Amino acid sequence: MIGVLALQGDVREHVSALTACGDVRAVAVRRASELDAVDALVIPGGESTTMSRLLQTFDLLDPLRKRIVDGMPAYGSCAGMILLASEVLDGRPDQQQLGGLDVVVRRNAFGRQVDSFETDLPFSGLVDGPVRAVFIRAPWVESVGPGVEVLATVPERTVSGAHAGAAAGRAVAVRQGSVIATSFHPELTGDLRVHGLFCDLVKRTVTR
Repeated sequence: MIGVLALQGDVREHVSALTACGDVRAVAVRRASELDAVDALVIPGGESTTMSRLLQTFDLLDPLRKRIVDGMPAYGSCAGMILLASEVLDGRPDQQQLGGLDVVVRRNAFGRQVDSFETDLPFSGLVDGPVRAVFIRAPWVESVGPGVEVLATVPERTVSGAHAGAAAGRAVAVRQGSVIATSFHPELTGDLRVHGLFCDLVKRTVTR
């Protein structure tokens, strides 16, 4: 059973994407007792500082940190990537981190809403071609630790043919052990391959 952290953000879309992968039960998680019942957790996009405060309000911060340290598989998209990072640049001083990824990420690295763009990302471990990714006020990964695998980086050209500028070459999908994160939102495009990759990881981890 895979939980989706349901404090803020695109929870319903993640639940739908996970369910569509088949052979997976997806549930919303708002309480520590609900977290205890799941085998893995998705941390959706949203507003990372708001989610950080809500984790404390709902007494989920420490239990979730412990589950991740203990090896629970986790997947974070956009704000979820920020929360899973070991260090955040341009974040709020009081922002709390969950850890799980030995990476430094830059919050809102892709600029304002008007700077949004789409590109096709070659994604390690996925077949059937690149993943269409939409970047809207998303983070990117500034640096990775020795145990982190980079799964995708931004190509030089966007879908429209424009140069990706400072984003070109930036890591936007990473994995460390049983933790995966992406800067973009695959739950919004109808492409289930990233969720399928995570579901396969969960199944392998839980059945070991």
